[in-house]
Amino acid sequence: MSKKIPPKTLERQHSSLVIDGHERAPSRAMLRAVGFKDDDFKKSQIGIASTWSMLTPCNMHIDRLAQKAAQGVDENGGKAVIFGTITVSDGISMGTEGMKYSLVSREVIADSVETVMGCEGFDGLVAIGGCDKNMPGCLIAMARLNRPAVFVYGGTILPGCYRDKKVDIVSVFEAVGAHANRKINDQELREIESCSIPGPGSCGGMYTANTMACAIEALGMSLPNSSAQAAVSAEKNQDCLEAGKAVLNLIKLGIRPRDIMTKEAFENAITLVIALGGSTNAVLHLLAMAHAAGVKLTIDDFSRIGKRVPVLADLKPSGRFMMAELVAIGGTLPLMKMLLDKNLLHGGCLTVTGKTLKENLQKVASYPSEQKIVRPFADPIKKDSHLIILYGNLAPTGAVAKITGKEGEQFTGIVRVFESEETALTKILDGTIKKGDVIVIRYEGPKGGPGMREMLAPTSAVMGKGLGKSVALITDGRFSGGSHGFVVGHITPEAYVGGPIAIIKNGDSITIDTKKREINLNLSHAEINKRLKQWKQPRPRYARGVLSKYMRSVSSASQGAVTDL
Repeated sequence: MSKKIPPKTLERQHSSLVIDGHERAPSRAMLRAVGFKDDDFKKSQIGIASTWSMLTPCNMHIDRLAQKAAQGVDENGGKAVIFGTITVSDGISMGTEGMKYSLVSREVIADSVETVMGCEGFDGLVAIGGCDKNMPGCLIAMARLNRPAVFVYGGTILPGCYRDKKVDIVSVFEAVGAHANRKINDQELREIESCSIPGPGSCGGMYTANTMACAIEALGMSLPNSSAQAAVSAEKNQDCLEAGKAVLNLIKLGIRPRDIMTKEAFENAITLVIALGGSTNAVLHLLAMAHAAGVKLTIDDFSRIGKRVPVLADLKPSGRFMMAELVAIGGTLPLMKMLLDKNLLHGGCLTVTGKTLKENLQKVASYPSEQKIVRPFADPIKKDSHLIILYGNLAPTGAVAKITGKEGEQFTGIVRVFESEETALTKILDGTIKKGDVIVIRYEGPKGGPGMREMLAPTSAVMGKGLGKSVALITDGRFSGGSHGFVVGHITPEAYVGGPIAIIKNGDSITIDTKKREINLNLSHAEINKRLKQWKQPRPRYARGVLSKYMRSVSSASQGAVTDL
């Protein structure tokens, strides 16, 4: 735990350097132009980082939430200053070259929030994020800055409705596969497309956005139940108001992010992600957040914790229910109380309320007895984690599988190799891929893509074609939280740096064994070494711009794909 600064010096620790004294008159003059009054110069200044954008429904409402957070600061004795950072839409860019910018945006967000906060001398931060990369990006910045901070989740979208069935963005991706398989016609595809995204909020299952929101709350960096509220709701507005008040309380108490973001707190985050059946992207993002906080977290910690934590929530993509339905029965807090009562959470961890996790959960009521979304410990969906870290001759430094048990626990098949996501998708949709195939998509890693695209389009096409239990897909890229089926991503070392995935050939055989936690290319050691010696690194796909810079600086996925090692 980092050493606390006495509370009085935290109140205006950074802003005083910018605005106090005769020589800082020019600074005050500029601030007067943006609305500062005489009294405001005596207050703690709080940056409100807004990821608002009309690019995506995940973030289209966050401007209003930022205003509420600023109101919460101003009404409680601080001075709020709203500033913006970027977002990109995974759902829109998925399956295109544009998706290569998605993971890159996490670094851009972290860097931009850190840059504004550092330059302007704000004493505290409230950050509001909606889409996948907003959340870890904001948390990375909070950890780097180590100034009192609270994260607010923008909230989940409400489900759409198609012929009395709840639908969301993954329903549309899977409808594309069903359409290619002639299970639905053009009109049905259009109807699903037209009703699946009814308004603001993040994708509606336990996909990456909801996964990361829940992880951040369990980490202690959001207020209770911030992760389980509808985007458009009175509860979310109140969450923003309370966040503005809470950050000022943290300043008074002298509590900073690294006091909260400890190793035990990250273990709490992993535990909740597992219990919820969350996204594989949580591995990548929690590693990166821990790195920024100076906490030693590795992929093996996910295996260690996963041996004792069951999957309890029956949520999409592999389950039946949506996040809005979990919200309706009490959100994540009753589940966290269940985990705490089983000694699966560290109750003594500090949170942004200024209290411990155990204190926050003390008066939380249980779920309604008739609910079917969260199972009891006696009847789990899976008795241990669905996030399986695999090693073997195909992944010497690790890979991440998402195995709920519905897909089976072992798969051996014949390889079909593709050098990009687009070529694989074409062959899935045109019927080339058959039962028993192992689809290999390579050169999609952090460096090879560059950008480590999510393979939602191919995995959804596999499901839509009815091949979910009879085809496996492996990649050095990653998967959307909406992906399900027998899938293995984050294979490291990646193809671009000469990992074994680079030397796989059509017709080879691969075995994935989640019980043994292994993924192996069924070739002799001598043959693998022979092929590796013959392999030559391809030329970089980008020689200029942000993707080129990212490729040169990014680390392995097994280290969180961070850019500041």
